Amino acid sequence: MADRRNDDMRPDPFDGGRIRYNHSPGEPRGPMPDFDAWQEEGGAPPPGLAPARRLPRISMRWIMRGLGAILILLVLLIAWLAITAPLSQSLKPPTPPSITLTAADGTPIARRGAIIAEPVDAATLPPHVREAFLAIEDRRFYSHWGIDPRGIARAAWANVGSGGVRQGGSTITQQLAKNAFLDSDRTAARKIREVFISFWLEAWLSKDEILSRYLSNVYFGDNVYGLRAASKHYFGRAPEKMNIGQAAMLAGLVKAPSRLAPTSNLKGARERQAVVVGAMVDAGFLTKREADDVQPQRVLASRPQQLPSGTYFADWILPEARDQAGEIKTEATVRTTLDRGLQRTAERAIKQAGLRQAQAALVAMTRDGKVVAMVGGRDYKKSAFNRATQARRQPGSTFKLFVYLAALRAGMSPDTIVDDSPVEIAGWKPKNDDNRYLGEITLQRAFQRSSNVVAARLTQEVGVRNVIRAARDLGISTPIANEATIGLGTSEVSLIELTAAFAGVAEGRYPVQPHGLPDTRDKSWYSALTGGQKTLPNRIHDDMLTLLAASVRGTGRAAALSVDAYGKTGTSQSGRDAWFVGFAGDLVVGVWVGNDDNTPNPGLHGGGIPARIWRNFMVSALDLQPVTKAPVVEDVDPEAGLVGVLQDQVAPIAGELNDLGMDLQIGPDGSVSISRPRDEEPLGRREEEPVLGAEPQYLPSAANPPDRRGPPPGRGRGRGNGNGNGNGRGRND
Repeated sequence: MADRRNDDMRPDPFDGGRIRYNHSPGEPRGPMPDFDAWQEEGGAPPPGLAPARRLPRISMRWIMRGLGAILILLVLLIAWLAITAPLSQSLKPPTPPSITLTAADGTPIARRGAIIAEPVDAATLPPHVREAFLAIEDRRFYSHWGIDPRGIARAAWANVGSGGVRQGGSTITQQLAKNAFLDSDRTAARKIREVFISFWLEAWLSKDEILSRYLSNVYFGDNVYGLRAASKHYFGRAPEKMNIGQAAMLAGLVKAPSRLAPTSNLKGARERQAVVVGAMVDAGFLTKREADDVQPQRVLASRPQQLPSGTYFADWILPEARDQAGEIKTEATVRTTLDRGLQRTAERAIKQAGLRQAQAALVAMTRDGKVVAMVGGRDYKKSAFNRATQARRQPGSTFKLFVYLAALRAGMSPDTIVDDSPVEIAGWKPKNDDNRYLGEITLQRAFQRSSNVVAARLTQEVGVRNVIRAARDLGISTPIANEATIGLGTSEVSLIELTAAFAGVAEGRYPVQPHGLPDTRDKSWYSALTGGQKTLPNRIHDDMLTLLAASVRGTGRAAALSVDAYGKTGTSQSGRDAWFVGFAGDLVVGVWVGNDDNTPNPGLHGGGIPARIWRNFMVSALDLQPVTKAPVVEDVDPEAGLVGVLQDQVAPIAGELNDLGMDLQIGPDGSVSISRPRDEEPLGRREEEPVLGAEPQYLPSAANPPDRRGPPPGRGRGRGNGNGNGNGRGRND
C-alpha cells in the first residue's frame, strides 16, 4: 500500500495532527522544510505552505466542556433539591395543624393551630370540582411543564395595560412550589427557585399528584387549610359531595381568602363565585345553560361552637401537648388534667375578690403535682401574661418553709427554743413587722407568728447553703442569692414552683413536678436512681405539718377550714406581693395578689385577700361547710393585725346587734360591718369600696372606740384600711 504522504489529496488539518502543504504543478516533492529554516528567513513560512486552521477544533472542545458543566450543575441542582426540598414536604401543611386540648373528662377546652383535614385525591374528585380550580387558576395545567409562557405573557400584558400588578402568571405547580417550599418574599431569587422547583415537581410527580397536593395545602380563610377541611368547615360536607356552586365558591376564595371568607363576607364570596362560573364557561367546562342553573351558595347556618382560643392553662401546657402528640398531620386531640369544675371555682374565687387594679393568680394541683386549675390573671383578653407560671416575684414569708425545713433537718423540732429578739447580721438588722419581740419562744410559735428575726437567726445558724439546698430539693429552680436575707423571701420565685414545693411537703415526697398531662412524669429506673423523688423522713414530715397547721391558727387564720388545713402566708415589702400557699384534703393551692408594675399596695398582706381567696376556693372545691367555730387565737400576729383577732373572737356570735346606737353585723365567717341607722348621726365611717376589694370589715378606730351611750363628742371617725389587717387609725375632722 502506497504511503499516504505521496498521495495527492486535500490537506487534512485533523489527520493525526500532521500538517500538509501543497506543491506547485511540476515542482518536485520533497520533505517538509525544517521549522528552524522558517525562523532564519524572518519567520515567514516557505512559499506554498499554508498553516492549518485550528479554530474549529478549539470551538468544539469548549462546547463539549460547556455541556459537561451544565450537566454537572443540573445533577448538583437535583441533589440540592432532593436534600432541601424533599417531595414529602409538599404534603405537609404550611402551618402547624390544629390541636384540641380537652379537660380530664374529655370536654374540649381550647384549640390551637390551623384547621386541617386529610389530603384529597384529585383523581377521585368530581370533574366540576377540579375544573373550577383549573378554570380560574390554571387552564393549561395538563399541557404545560410547570410554567405557562402564554399565561405569563397574558398577565404581563394585562398588568402593563392597567398600570400595575393586576394578574399573576403563576401556574398551580408554581403555587405548590411556593406554598410548600418557599417564603412569600417577592424577589427575583425566590422566583428563580420557584421555577426550578416547579420543573422538578413536574419531572417527579404526575399532574393529578401535583393537583392533589395543591388542593390539600391551599388556604381558604378562617384559618382553614386544604379542600377537605374547607368543604366541611363552610358547607358541612366532603369535597366529593360538593355541587358546582360550592366548588366555584371555594375556588374563588384562593385569590383573597381572608377578605372573601364567606363567614364574614358572604356577598363578596358569592360575587367571586359568579366570576369562577363564568371562567368555567369560557374554558369549555360548563355550558351557558349549566352556568345559569348554578345558584348562590350558603355556608353553614349554625357555625360549630367556637372553643376558647386562649386560656392560661392551655398556653402553659400546649408545648408539652404537641410533644406528646408527636408529628401532627391532621387535627389531634390531647387530654389534660384540668378539672372544669375546679377551674370555674378558681375563676369565680378571683372574680369575687373584688380587686381593682391589682392582679391575682391561682394554681391548684393534687399532691402529686397534677394541675387541676390555673388562673394567670383577672382577664385573659386584656393580658395573656400568665402570672402563675411566667411571673417571678418575691415570696416574702412563704420562703420560710425552706428555712424551717433546713432547721428540722439540722435536728430541731417544733418545741426547740429560739430567740425572738432583735439581731444584727453583718450590718443587717431584720425587724418583725409589728415591732414586737417575744424573747425565747418555741420554733412552732415563731413560725406561727412569722417572726422575721427568728428566720434570720435560723438562716445564719443552719447556713445559707442548707436553706438553698432545701429550696432546690423541693423544686425551686429560680436563682437564689447566697445571703442571709433569703430567709425573708427576697429571692424571686414563680407561683407554680412555690405551690409544687408545698405539694412536696404535703405528699412527703419531693420534688413534685407540676404537670398538665396525665402520665408524663419520667418513671424510668434510671430516673429513679439518678434524679427521682426522695422521701421526707417521718419525723421531719410530721414536724412540718405541725408548723404549717400552726400558721393557719396564726398569720393565716383567715384561711381556716372546717377540716385540717396547712399553709403559710407571705408578704413582700410595702405589700408589693401577697401570698397564701397551703393544702387540705388532696388539693394544694397557691394564691398571689399584687400589681404587675411591682408598685406597693398599702395594707395588702398574705393573711388578707390571698388567704380568703384560698379559703373560698377550698370550701367550694372540697365541698366543705363554712367555719362555725373560729380557731383559737394564740397571739396577735404581724400579718393578721387587730381585725383578724376580733373576727375570730366574734365569729361564734354571728348575727346583728341594733341596740348599741349602731348596726353591727357579724357574718358566719367572722366578717364584721358597722353602719349607722338612717335616723342617727354617723358614729364611724363606713368604707363603701374596700381597698383592693377586700371583704367589708368596718370597725371603729382603736384610738376612738364606740360609745354605747351615743356618738362621741365631735366628728371623730375610726377608719380601718379595708383589707383586714386591722391597723386602724383615728382622725378628727
